[in-house]
Amino acid sequence: MKILHIDSSPTGDHSYSRRISAKLVEKLKSENANATIIHRDLVAQSLPHLDPFTIGALYAPAEGRSDAQTAALANSDQAVKELMDADTVVIGSPMHNFGISSQLKSWIDHIVRAGATFHYTAEGPKGLVPPGKKVYIVAARGGVYSEGPYKAYEHQDSYLKAVLGFIGLTDITIIPVEGVSMGLEAAEKAVSQAEAAIAQAA
Repeated sequence: MKILHIDSSPTGDHSYSRRISAKLVEKLKSENANATIIHRDLVAQSLPHLDPFTIGALYAPAEGRSDAQTAALANSDQAVKELMDADTVVIGSPMHNFGISSQLKSWIDHIVRAGATFHYTAEGPKGLVPPGKKVYIVAARGGVYSEGPYKAYEHQDSYLKAVLGFIGLTDITIIPVEGVSMGLEAAEKAVSQAEAAIAQAA
């Protein structure tokens, strides 16, 4: 079993998404003694945002790319390979301004690639990621967005499910850690609920 663990919170040791996603990975490994883990920390090893040259390289035919274009796609190629090789993907995602962090968005931009992870057909786009992969998203947020008056502002889980489903990742479990900025009691409750979800999901 190969586990790809994505961390994207810039708050380091104070991050709930890092803390809970690490516990989930630990649980998965305990149940799969031979599991190998690839940990991609998108803050410590950030993926560059796409620029005009890289976008040009993405759309250039593979056989006709220059050395410079091939080099520009090295980060993207590696990220795609890690995703394709993984059996299970664990994503630690903090909510930033009602959506995902810019670090995680950059990773998404590198892995959602025409001809690599999806292609267009007469019936519309089709994901190319092999079926059978499991995705867990540890979604941390300061407020409560799964229900109540702020539900309409939730563009974290919904976006990730949509964009990952677009490339063929449809077996997705969301583990929310929400309300962590609403006081110590609320934060402890959120962590406890997330840990209970891990026990059931893994």
